[in-house]
Amino acid sequence: MLANVYSGEELMKGPFEKIYQFKLSIKGITPKIWRRIQVPENYIFLDIHKTIQAVMNWKDYHLHEFEMQNPQTGELDKIGKADDDYETFCEPLVQENKAKLSKYFTLENKVALYRYDFGDNWEVKVRLEEILPKKQGVKYPICTAGKRAAVPEDIGGIWGYEEMLEILKEPEHEEYEHTVAWLGKSFDPEYFNPKDVAF
Repeated sequence: MLANVYSGEELMKGPFEKIYQFKLSIKGITPKIWRRIQVPENYIFLDIHKTIQAVMNWKDYHLHEFEMQNPQTGELDKIGKADDDYETFCEPLVQENKAKLSKYFTLENKVALYRYDFGDNWEVKVRLEEILPKKQGVKYPICTAGKRAAVPEDIGGIWGYEEMLEILKEPEHEEYEHTVAWLGKSFDPEYFNPKDVAF
């Protein structure tokens, strides 16, 4: 099972009636690495950050931000967690622990960009697919579908990931044993089962 530090209870934010269904796709990689998630309508951006970390099996080691058009102003907002390092190098942020998904995402304004690890520079397209009624007995958030294992932490961006795939195809490669030891013998870049995700 994919380990993650966030519990379902920690992500819940009181009563809700509707569910936002998102498709998450890592940009720049073919075939696509993607996930489909359903989350409560009353989530804030901090909650969706934690949900993305869980379904991508990342550990929240690095800085992150969202970029999305503000439907009220028409401007692109950067949304995230401000700290001294971020404020020194980047534009001011909308605080992710105050920004509600429902204030940004509509069926007319449905796409955000999530950036994670500014060194490796992973970009995840976050697209609202549907707004659905809550189902009784379902514990949200849930991951309902997806394809391919997520990119490992600190792999070196798209170039490093592609190099890793080439090494895994060649057991005779001088880096093969080191790479398998680092990833774990059970790592399969083509494997993903939404039932393995733990929130």
